[in-house]
Amino acid sequence: MKVLVETSARHIHVTKEALETLFGTGHELTIKKNLSQPGEYACEERLDVVGPKNTIKGITILGPCRTATQVELSLTDARTVGIAAPVRESGDTAGTPGCKLVGPAGELDLKEGVIAAKRHIHLNSENAKAAGVENKQIVSVKIDTKDRSLVLGDVVIRVRDSFNAAMHIDTDEANAAGASGEVWGEIVK
Repeated sequence: MKVLVETSARHIHVTKEALETLFGTGHELTIKKNLSQPGEYACEERLDVVGPKNTIKGITILGPCRTATQVELSLTDARTVGIAAPVRESGDTAGTPGCKLVGPAGELDLKEGVIAAKRHIHLNSENAKAAGVENKQIVSVKIDTKDRSLVLGDVVIRVRDSFNAAMHIDTDEANAAGASGEVWGEIVK
């Protein structure tokens, strides 16, 4: 099965409480553009991420608000700010390092929540059945690009009926594959 490969750049998910701390009481997220997964969007709002070594300014917030605040960086970004971010699935932040988030109305010291997102494929149950895979299964994906085709291992399958079929890799992985424009990958088990 072939699947569209999308580059997921550094981003932040926030709780409603964190949003109000960083942008002011009553602030609502402003949709900049819808993403491939239904109901998810990139926001106009941006935050600075401060680590022990450096700061990355202007990181996009993705909406809608979540139940926990989380920062997703590439491993290169994490090293830049001086954080040893583990590779984890989104939402699995227990015991991870924290950072400081700086917004226009305030700051927030996260005790945990910085990860490098594990590469993954979103599929609905029909797509998963057609591909012969199941939720949480680990597969490899061959990405064909003009000059830097490669096979990525340790790709987790995530199945939910609301998902559109898409693979998400971070900017380090996209750069390694020379991925730009429309890129497709083939699941190889």
